[in-house]
This record gives sequence, C-alpha cells and structure tokens, in this order.
Amino acid sequence: MLKKPSLFVSALAVAILTAGGYLYWANRPTALRATQVFMWIKSPDSHPEWKLSAGMHCQGAPFAFPTTGIAGFLWGDTIQFGHRHQGIDIFSGTDIGITRVFAVYPGYLTRLPGWKSAVIERVPDDPLKPGRQIWVYYAHMANANGSSFISPDFPPGTSEKKIDAGTFLGFMGDYSGDPNNPVGVHLHISIDKDDHGHFMNELDINNTYDPSSYFGLALNASVNKDQIPVCTPNSP
Repeated sequence: MLKKPSLFVSALAVAILTAGGYLYWANRPTALRATQVFMWIKSPDSHPEWKLSAGMHCQGAPFAFPTTGIAGFLWGDTIQFGHRHQGIDIFSGTDIGITRVFAVYPGYLTRLPGWKSAVIERVPDDPLKPGRQIWVYYAHMANANGSSFISPDFPPGTSEKKIDAGTFLGFMGDYSGDPNNPVGVHLHISIDKDDHGHFMNELDINNTYDPSSYFGLALNASVNKDQIPVCTPNSP
C-alpha cells in the first residue's frame, strides 16, 4: 500500500515550486527590459538612442512607426504570468493626451460602438504577403476614466473609413478598463490575422503576426530577449 506524502514533503514541494516560479519571473528576459523601460520613463534623456519618431521607416520596412517613444514591451514578452504579449507597447515618457498616434499604412478604419480607446485598421493587401488581408489594432487612446483621446474624425460606430499612412488617429492615454488601475501612458499596437473577412481576437498571440518585418525592428521577444529595439532609418 502506497503511503501518502507527509505534510513536510508536501510543504517542501510547494516551496520549491513557488521559489522556482519566482526565480523564473524575476529573471525572465522581460524583467530586464521592464527595468530599462521604467528607467527611461523617469529619465527620457538618459537614452536618446532608444527613442523612435512617428513616421519613421526602419530598414526599408513597409510600416511607418506610429508614434514617438520607445518600443518597451515586445511581441512574445511575458508581462503577465502565463501570458505572452501579443503586440508592441510604445511608451512616450509624457503625460496622457499629448503624444500623437498615426496610421502605419493605408487601409480602412473601424471603431466599434463600445470602443473608448481603440480603433482597428483593415489592410486588404499585406505588404509582406500580397493577397493576404491583415488588421492593425491601436489601443489605450483614452484616460483612466475612459474619456476618449481618439480623433473626432473617427467617432464610435465608424466603419471602413479609408485612411492613408500618417493619418492622425488620436493621442496616447492610460486607459485599462479599470479607473482604479490605469496602465502607464503608452500605445499598444498589434498586427492581427484575418478570419474570413473579420479580425481575430488579438488577446491571443496565436491570432497575431510577429511585427518585426513590418516595422524593420527587433520586436520578437524570443529573438531579442532583453534589448530595447533601435532603428536604422531608410536611406534618403
């Protein structure tokens, strides 16, 4: 007859698992990048080479950078335990409602009636794979209470409005859905897959594409484990 594990053994196993989880969490690649991001937000002048400019094209990539700031958290970063980040978080180092957000590529813009801080752009012809449709999702353009910073050109209910690259979309905010727990001032942007003419749920990283080649930046956390991406602009 098998003996049940003793209380001591069970407690030891829990302690080992807890310690292992803590060590993983504290030493994951995102941890170093997070430290760099928080340092930069406190002192943006400390690393001017990290700052990217709105409209910048890097290394011949098709998408323009959507705003001014640093690409702080990347596609695949572990920001929450057990969850891989499905886009890019771009931090401005400014207050809410100041830093402008622009469209990265020509397309058709939609803002669902209930969206306070987000818009999504349909790109019918993927520049990296012609004939494939993709969607570009922009979020956190509202304050903590949900007052929108999205351009008045795109009121709730906007559907399939044609836009150009560089179209002004709104301002960065800190909206999280919970007024008591605002996120830091940033833009979240992801490149979403298409499902028979509809965008997929971008909260699942499997429904998004690696943005690296679209922006010409090292935006894949499994490749760029701990660095803030920097840009080599197009030659004149």
